[in-house]
Amino acid sequence: MDLATDNVFMSRCLELARKGAGSVSPNPMVGSVIVHEGKIIGEGYHERYGGPHAEVNAIASVSRREALRNSTLYVNLEPCPHFGKTPPCSDLIIETGIPRVVVGCRDPHKAVAGKGIGKLLAAGVDVTEGVLEEESVKLNEAFIKSHSTGLPFVALKLGQTLDGKIATSLGASRWITGDESREEVHRLRSVYDAVMTGEATVRADEAQLTVRNCPGRNPVRVVLDRRLSLPPDSGIFNSEARTVVFASREWSGLEKVHQLKDLGVEVVFVADHASGLDLREVLLELNRMQVLSVLVEGGSRLSASFIREKLADKLYIFLAPKLFGSDALSSFAPLGVSVPQEAVLLDFEPPVFFGKDILLEAYVGQ
Repeated sequence: MDLATDNVFMSRCLELARKGAGSVSPNPMVGSVIVHEGKIIGEGYHERYGGPHAEVNAIASVSRREALRNSTLYVNLEPCPHFGKTPPCSDLIIETGIPRVVVGCRDPHKAVAGKGIGKLLAAGVDVTEGVLEEESVKLNEAFIKSHSTGLPFVALKLGQTLDGKIATSLGASRWITGDESREEVHRLRSVYDAVMTGEATVRADEAQLTVRNCPGRNPVRVVLDRRLSLPPDSGIFNSEARTVVFASREWSGLEKVHQLKDLGVEVVFVADHASGLDLREVLLELNRMQVLSVLVEGGSRLSASFIREKLADKLYIFLAPKLFGSDALSSFAPLGVSVPQEAVLLDFEPPVFFGKDILLEAYVGQ
């Protein structure tokens, strides 16, 4: 088949893969399509963590098994060659006699990392790589970053006015954006593994960080509280979702630790600097917990810290059609930019309207 045809069927793989958002992490989102004589005869996607992989579901959906020996299997991520929670997909492909496999991108997981493709090639399977590779990488950007760097993918969520303010001069910050934007924020929470904020935001907004305005799972709630100052009866310490609090190693209030643990809250101690908790260490600890993606819903200082320390990968900026003026609180604390060449570079996606608000998505240049 030609590249244009391969692109069409790989697009369908990506469409199927997205159905697993919020259900398969820490596994990647994967879709698979089987094509015989130019027509799709089988489809599947990875539906839930621990369940059959996309290729398994696609092969199982084919009614005429003999057709597999003259078909092409498309998959947006390299087939696995190892036993995990399920048997190797590459072995199944070889056993069924599928002669050609088209792959979107390679899997950086140390147990895969080219081994799946190598196994297929060694068995005489014709493998085409890199079809819609950029789109395939982007779809699983959290999985790929985690297994490539040992750090989770970090996105900052900001709701601000047109003049870049997140609170009035008196500190009022709730409901800057409209209902449609808030619903989208809840959808985002449902597809990220964790949502992070600081103790000041929990106090100011009575934040609970759960998914309420749309269907979906609750993320892990992550609170940065250097001195464990939040009272145990804070709403965020309810039983609706797993909650992890990061505090300073220099703090020694064991009574508060026991109170939180009695509520089912996990307390993790990390290094503490003059500017706050060591965010890189926080992220490393979260990655060890198999938290591959983090949505940060914090204040201006926390957002600025992630940018300054080059730990942010993406921004979600919800712009509301309001003005608060120069004495209001800005979206970011000082970033230390003194000349234009030091500016943080952003790669924007096309804007999207949610009611009267505008969502700007941007990747952060490193």
